[in-house]
Amino acid sequence: MSSREERDALTFSPALYDHALRLLRECPGGVPPRRGFSLSRESEPEEDFLPEEAANAVREALHPLPNDSATLRRRFGQYGIHDRHTYLIQSAVADLPLPPEQREAARALGRQLTRTGTATPEVAAGLALLTRLGELEDVPYLRVLGLVRGFTRPAVDALDTLDRESAAVVWLATTIRRDALRPLISALWRGDDQAIHRELVVFLAEARFLSTTAARRIAEATRLSDLLDGHPRDTALIAGAGRLLVRMGCSRDNPTDLLAYRSALTLYRGVVRRIGLLPPTVGYHATLLSLALDLSSGPGMLLDWPPGLRATLLSSLGRLLDQPRWALPADSSELDADQRLRAGWIRRTGRRPFTRPATGGRLRIEVVATDPVDREPVETRILIDGRPVVPAFFARGSANTPEDLLADGHLGAGPEPREVQLAEAWCTEGCCGALYVTIRRDGDQVVWENWKRPWRMPGTRAPAPELPAFRFDAVSYDAEISRAVADHSWAWPARTVARLVKAGLVERPDLLSRWDARRGWIDSGFDDPDTVVVTFWYAPGLAAGKPDGDLLQFRWVVPDNGTAPETQAALVLLRLEGEDPKTYAEVCGGSRERAEQLGFPWPGSG
Repeated sequence: MSSREERDALTFSPALYDHALRLLRECPGGVPPRRGFSLSRESEPEEDFLPEEAANAVREALHPLPNDSATLRRRFGQYGIHDRHTYLIQSAVADLPLPPEQREAARALGRQLTRTGTATPEVAAGLALLTRLGELEDVPYLRVLGLVRGFTRPAVDALDTLDRESAAVVWLATTIRRDALRPLISALWRGDDQAIHRELVVFLAEARFLSTTAARRIAEATRLSDLLDGHPRDTALIAGAGRLLVRMGCSRDNPTDLLAYRSALTLYRGVVRRIGLLPPTVGYHATLLSLALDLSSGPGMLLDWPPGLRATLLSSLGRLLDQPRWALPADSSELDADQRLRAGWIRRTGRRPFTRPATGGRLRIEVVATDPVDREPVETRILIDGRPVVPAFFARGSANTPEDLLADGHLGAGPEPREVQLAEAWCTEGCCGALYVTIRRDGDQVVWENWKRPWRMPGTRAPAPELPAFRFDAVSYDAEISRAVADHSWAWPARTVARLVKAGLVERPDLLSRWDARRGWIDSGFDDPDTVVVTFWYAPGLAAGKPDGDLLQFRWVVPDNGTAPETQAALVLLRLEGEDPKTYAEVCGGSRERAEQLGFPWPGSG
């Protein structure tokens, strides 16, 4: 047990708020520890009723809503409501009918419960009431209670309606584990404006792989738009603000964070207005191109833009990046590995956000490979009437890859209806669902209908509305699909090699079956996008359909040798034809026991 946890376990005053406040005052510099505070509790009795019974008990305890905390405390005890029922309490309070004449009394009760409550259930009820009825005078109490594990989420929910900056600071202080952010969090908690500016610039210079929520909370906590106005010529801050906007809209995570950021439009304007101050480095070029991709086909399109503003900002980005000083260096030998990746991506992608397909129609398809340093998946962005479908209708993961949607003809409209998965949650469909649509041809039209998605959108409690059917002119639809299928200009060499190798093995499965092997996934490498990763499954007898035991998975990594992708793919297929791939690939899946049984080393076994 850490020294902090030992102090947490000490006897504390009856009010949980008083206890949390004392712990905060004991902290060095008055800055809360990572993850906040835990409260020692007596062991609870075993659960003695079913979930639905517990929900009913909570509702009965809250109805009618009493005017004093003692009555509610007594009811919770009578109904056997304990710490484990916190979520049920919050949900029930959120659904309570509160006529105007009862709101003042309910607000007063919420304040009593949060400031004097001695047990988790009553404080949880108070936080839920203040989420609906809180006022600015409640902010200091909510900030302190938000530092207590178990109260963080309801306290942040309540603060979000009153003071987004405070909500963000509490969220960062209790949620972020990254050491690199601790100096900024300390500065935010102390309210030291100079230190906030300094530490934010230092962090953003090296920040990678931020979640969408972390990016939004950093922007909210630092009042980034105001900070940019106060330091209008700080190029590192300008570029860092752009990167945070890009991360907020990351479709692989939760792009609704960008939509929830109330200062998004102001920050877009502030960044683009100052982009002329940025020196023409490869890194800054990548940031500005990422912003343009978001404004042209990504979640940024879904913001509530005034007429013409988005197009104006996008044009400004295009004009700047088209200036000679932003041209990439002809000699890339002095660039580091990340810069070389970005330079290749910029050459392939640089004009794509600023051009439009010639096919016209309601449907537009943009295959987008984002900044390769961010390692985000390539996605098939589908826009209907200028709105990106996946972040608008799903927002739990990026659109599926072109290999999934275009190469196999899934978006084509045939005589029979076809259900197509457009996107899957980043955590898998079994966890948070997927987005499906049924595509069919109806005479001279193509129809998208019978949408399937999770019953609610991220961050909401209300059911997601039913989605309408969309009709497209069949001629324009087919032309757009054909254009997107034929367009591989977005692909880097290793990705093209992977596509050609996969096509070759689909056409000639015997290249693997002769070795009792079966094709697995084939793609460019995640850690090194300039490699091709070929995987396959093996077991004796597999080719005859009678595998002798469990399958082993093998992985063959093929580096880009600089020749044409067609040449590299042909060499890969030729080697598979003449040389058993098990002699040069490595085991990467299956079981250790099976690998040893068949005479292959298990990864990491030396």
